[in-house]
Amino acid sequence: MAEAIAGNIDLLTADPHDVPLSDIDVSQAALFEHNRHMPFFERLRREDPVHYCAKSAFGPYWSITRFDDIVFVDKHHELFSSADGIILADRPSDFETVNFIGMDPPKHDVQRKAVQGVVAPRNLAEMEGLIRQRAGTILDSLPKNETFNWVDRVSIELTTQMLATLFDFPFEDRRKLTYWSDMATSGELAGGPTPEPVRRAALMECLETFTRLRDERVHTKGGFDLISMLAHDESTRNMPPMEFLGNLILLIVGGNDTTRNSITGGVLALNLFPDQYEKLLADPGLVPNMVPEIIRWQTPLSYMRRTATEDVELAGKTIRKGDKVAMWYISGNRDDTVIDHPDDFIIDRPNARHHVSFGFGIHRCMGNRLAEMQLRVLWEEILERFERIEVVGEPVRVQSSFVNGYAELPVRLH
Repeated sequence: MAEAIAGNIDLLTADPHDVPLSDIDVSQAALFEHNRHMPFFERLRREDPVHYCAKSAFGPYWSITRFDDIVFVDKHHELFSSADGIILADRPSDFETVNFIGMDPPKHDVQRKAVQGVVAPRNLAEMEGLIRQRAGTILDSLPKNETFNWVDRVSIELTTQMLATLFDFPFEDRRKLTYWSDMATSGELAGGPTPEPVRRAALMECLETFTRLRDERVHTKGGFDLISMLAHDESTRNMPPMEFLGNLILLIVGGNDTTRNSITGGVLALNLFPDQYEKLLADPGLVPNMVPEIIRWQTPLSYMRRTATEDVELAGKTIRKGDKVAMWYISGNRDDTVIDHPDDFIIDRPNARHHVSFGFGIHRCMGNRLAEMQLRVLWEEILERFERIEVVGEPVRVQSSFVNGYAELPVRLH
């Protein structure tokens, strides 16, 4: 609870509309863990959309909370750099990992190009059958007439199986990918529960494992998995170890946390908005439009950080060179000046793709189409099998202001 105190105010129990603006610190992981963050963002959008927080666990930073301002910052990489990291926590100098999303052009463009072929349209078309087969197998294995944790049995399992395929990782060890992803995003330096020594040990195990796989595949031509791509591309084959680790973590987290939390968020949303569940059951053809609405409503990554490269005027405020800037996607996706009834989950929403969950500009999520395809195929298979997935208890949310996710969602099948 100590983390949730800004000044002398406990943000977990305070009325969000009575807290002085200067005391609002939306980076506190406890706000997300206890689902108390949205009213603070609503107030910032209305009263102080470019908000300066002078004191936080990560030092001073700016919050960008409106849709159009977020798009401006994301698109202007020459004004707002990724090179100092994409989360508010500063990189520890003795364990600094870098990756292409934490780079500016031209190096960013070269490294991204080395791996983006894995999600090319032709590859996605070939993956769809495999995803459908695996989704069906997972759904058919679920227990009937008893409560189980949807996060573990479905969300994690499906995304981890696909990660193993994308990396051509030993399938029997696939849950290591989930573990490493969790360790990367739940460190205490970023407000999570994992002690820094534990996090570092896990990531070094990840580096050692993938270094071995890369060294094996560098001698084998024709592999179309991510490790083979990194091993054979001239721009990435000789990356320093910590840069290799940084890119691995980027690809693992990008393929794991985002999709798995959207899979869970979709089930939760349909239960919170039962009229939309009835609409879906009456017309399964709405699934393709529902998928981007799930991704908007859930917003699996709450924010991305940038660092100002020069003084910038935005919404009447001056962001100084070197200042940290957080683009709160989770807030932009609730901006009622851009999105009608943004707090509602509406599966036939017009222009459902108009959201900021995937970012904009050069850093737009590379795997967005794969994520959408996994969600679409999964829901098509769900509707073939079950009349309803009933949420029977409160979700357990993860302790993080970066990953907007779930550890548990108790459900029963009907």
